[in-house]
Amino acid sequence: MTLSLVGPWELQARNVVAYVDIRVFSHATEDEAKVMEAVKKILPSACVDAIVFEKHVLSGHHGNPIVFFDARVKDKETLKAMVERIAMHLNTLDKETLSRHFGEYSEKGSLYLRLDKQAAFEDEFKLAQVDPIRIHVRFKKRDITEICKELGLIS
Repeated sequence: MTLSLVGPWELQARNVVAYVDIRVFSHATEDEAKVMEAVKKILPSACVDAIVFEKHVLSGHHGNPIVFFDARVKDKETLKAMVERIAMHLNTLDKETLSRHFGEYSEKGSLYLRLDKQAAFEDEFKLAQVDPIRIHVRFKKRDITEICKELGLIS
């Protein structure tokens, strides 16, 4: 009997990820350049220049300027590298949290991650709820639990 080992990135070869959206706010008290530096630290270095962020200037509750950056990634190689990087760098405790509360982070074929901006600036991947870098991974299939396990995003 021959065993065939399927690595997590074999799934990527089957094109399971449709796109990834990245969104982040830079508040008036934050340096836009540092916020974008934090975002770029979660991206694969080879892909940073290929991802183009749109900048939107908004107004906060008290008229404070808020800058909103967003990008959609569709390139297959960039998607593969991004998901692989997140899976490799997200700590075990956060993966366990995602696993235990998967329903709170997923919906109809999408996985919603919120990463801590300050931690990202310091080259650390950490889940956060307050003022995060938002990552929306859209899969081509609706039942994504097994896919996320195989990709190493959850335990």
